Amino acid sequence: MRIPAVRATLAALVLAAASCGGAASPQTTPAPAARPGQAPAATPQRPDTGQAQGQARPAAGPRPYAQVVTGRARSDAGLITVHQVDARWLFEIPDSLLGRDLLLVSRVAGVAAEMGGFLPAGVSVGTQVVRFSRAGDRVLLRKHSFAAVADDSLPIHQSVVANNFAPILAAFPVQAYGRDSAAVVDVTDFFQGDTPAIGGLSATQRRNYQVRRLDPARSAIERIRSYPENVEVRHVQTFDAGAPPSDAAANTISLEMRQSLVLLPKTPMRPRHADPRIGFFSISQVNYGLDELKAAEQTFIRRWRLEPKDPAAYARGELVEPVKPIVYYLDPATPVKWRPYVRQGVEDWQTAFETAGFRNAIVAKDPPTPAEDPDWDPEDIRYSVVRWAASLTRNAQGPSTSDPRTGEIIESDIVWYHNHLRSYRNRLLIETGAANPDARTLDIPETLMGETLRQVIAHEVGHALGLPHNMAASSSYPVDSLRSPSFARRMGVSASVMDYARQNYIAQPGDGLEPLDFIRQIGPYDHYVINWGYRVLPQAPTPDAERPVLHRWITERAGDPMYRYLPQGVSTDPRSQTEDMGDDPVRASSYAIANLKRVAPNLVAWTSTPGEDYGELTELHGELLGQWGTYVRHVVTVVGGVYQTTKATDQPGGVYEPVARARQREAMNWLTREVLEAPVWLNDPAVLERVGPAAGFDHLSRRQAQVLNALLDPRRMARLAEAEATRPADAYRLAEFLDDLRRGVWRDPATGAAVDPYRRALQRGWLDRVGTLMTEEPPAPAAGGPGGGPSAPPPPVLSRSDIRPLLRAQLEEVRRQARAGAERSGDRFTRAHLADVAHRITVLLDPSR
Repeated sequence: MRIPAVRATLAALVLAAASCGGAASPQTTPAPAARPGQAPAATPQRPDTGQAQGQARPAAGPRPYAQVVTGRARSDAGLITVHQVDARWLFEIPDSLLGRDLLLVSRVAGVAAEMGGFLPAGVSVGTQVVRFSRAGDRVLLRKHSFAAVADDSLPIHQSVVANNFAPILAAFPVQAYGRDSAAVVDVTDFFQGDTPAIGGLSATQRRNYQVRRLDPARSAIERIRSYPENVEVRHVQTFDAGAPPSDAAANTISLEMRQSLVLLPKTPMRPRHADPRIGFFSISQVNYGLDELKAAEQTFIRRWRLEPKDPAAYARGELVEPVKPIVYYLDPATPVKWRPYVRQGVEDWQTAFETAGFRNAIVAKDPPTPAEDPDWDPEDIRYSVVRWAASLTRNAQGPSTSDPRTGEIIESDIVWYHNHLRSYRNRLLIETGAANPDARTLDIPETLMGETLRQVIAHEVGHALGLPHNMAASSSYPVDSLRSPSFARRMGVSASVMDYARQNYIAQPGDGLEPLDFIRQIGPYDHYVINWGYRVLPQAPTPDAERPVLHRWITERAGDPMYRYLPQGVSTDPRSQTEDMGDDPVRASSYAIANLKRVAPNLVAWTSTPGEDYGELTELHGELLGQWGTYVRHVVTVVGGVYQTTKATDQPGGVYEPVARARQREAMNWLTREVLEAPVWLNDPAVLERVGPAAGFDHLSRRQAQVLNALLDPRRMARLAEAEATRPADAYRLAEFLDDLRRGVWRDPATGAAVDPYRRALQRGWLDRVGTLMTEEPPAPAAGGPGGGPSAPPPPVLSRSDIRPLLRAQLEEVRRQARAGAERSGDRFTRAHLADVAHRITVLLDPSR
């Protein structure tokens, strides 16, 4: 199958691409066309520029080669021969490279302090496909997109080219012509100047940091190296900035940038069609050449090119090594004690690739020493590296760079931020400390922390293999199975390491789990998805011919929840949530909160260090409150929840199914007990007297109000009304939900029983939220869901829905009860509170009074 490409059709601008000749070794040598101090053997002839014979050439045109690449030149042969002549840098671009697809990758090699976010050294800030072409005595660098394609044998290809005209990023005057008409151009200003296409600062960063200009006096190319298939440029950009992220007095931001110009394969990898029922990152193209009655889109998964060394043995079902394995090098900056765990995290994927028929498909290596390879550089795009970033950011990343023509992953850099160790120290203590004695300390034992680090690396490597998050994977395990030592040891905490299910927070004291049993691991879904994406199908000659086999693999597993996939951002399905675990959110959160109730009274003892203040206690207590909120959110999602099961049209049953009424009412009853009844156990006096009142009553009241607001989300209520209208037999009706919520918040005010401060605050929060819903229309959600997932549906128009009439009825009932309670109550605060409630409702329902 030919991979369609958008090609320029203007003959005056583009020359035909020739075969790429053998490249020289990447050592520093004199240029092949002229040795330092010598004139060329013969003056190279310029190609025809279209000028009439005898016409005078412009005075500023190309010069003799020896006048440009002088005896002072330091030359480096490779994909492009690079010459440094004093402070100028020259590319000698062979004709064989014209028209070839090259990937231009821009990375930040040295980052300014306190840039924040996810911008460590080594991160990619831009990837684009470019081509060199010749236009007279100029070399053009054009950016090409593959968002719209058509096979170049089809008539419509001409229209695709005309309607997707490639922008010109740079035009380089030819300084001289070398051997075989190779054009010598000066690229100094392109890399040294403020070129938007390869800059290190985004437009948003420039605004935020008040960047005025790039200072050419403090910006320079440090070095350019040429290798057989890539050219690496390192340069410094220095900007004048009114509000730099650090060292404000300097009014300066300096970045070290790395540009990689990589030759893409002349024969692109055979792509594999994506399927929404299984998780892979992908690329999409509108292919105008497809025989469909629309501009049809084709989507290919992103994956590494793995081909068996012995195709015959592979076809027989034997394990075979790949022609080119996936290799990750450890960053030389990685602390020595953590290196074995990083290496294991990479190579844990070997068993998954064995499921796909490959032995030793992915390996981790220590970087070579300078003596072993003086040219090895972790910034060289030929090498994939697990980077260790000296950063206060608490996270990790698994990005990759892929060929936009086919989805072939050609390089990846895993990033572990040093301060992420702190995240997992805290999570281990909070989530597992109740049942795991090794986690009850700020100094987590190396074996436990190392195993945690190992599995985070495995998760990020999974991303770099092409796998997105699969937040539905953890819901395939029965909750009580996670309390079984044998199950936890064999299966981990989720069917996929790509889920956000980190530590086993369900296991209870006395269940008998060993310390390492609490940690996630690669699961059955991971084996399944790697086999689906990477197994070679020799019997299928084209990507289209593969589709029936790939479809059959999915349908064969469709009834098993361990092989379920849902994209991140499906926020209405209780099975697809971040940080959740098990097949029953109510039961799982009950176990989780039982453990938090055991951890909270021990926080002071477990976080105290002689001679230190209570900063660690403050941090851990805040994160404990956050975990409580996470467990509560898992239950909130059940109310108004809708199961989503992605299917092909030939699979039976529907895609969407509301959660059963009984499960929703169970969740509502749980929330009444655990949230609407103030969880005062979170405000342990021994903790509050050390961290201060800011973490006490008001903080907890605000968290209760957040849950209340989430329950009264118009979209949740609209889903309840929709289910009632379309599936009334088993619907949790909107009016029933509002009654349950009102009783959970207000109990029975008419009795006049004393109302405690937490409940008074909660009731006022209910009034605030309902008042907003009665008077304002909710704003539309931002475009794009979390993690690149689908956008949230727009909220209902409240003025046209049943929500406001039902809320009005709720307000009238609360007013009636509040008036009765205010007359009966003997508690001064309660009387004042209920009288105020009745007055506020009257003003809300009848603003004229």
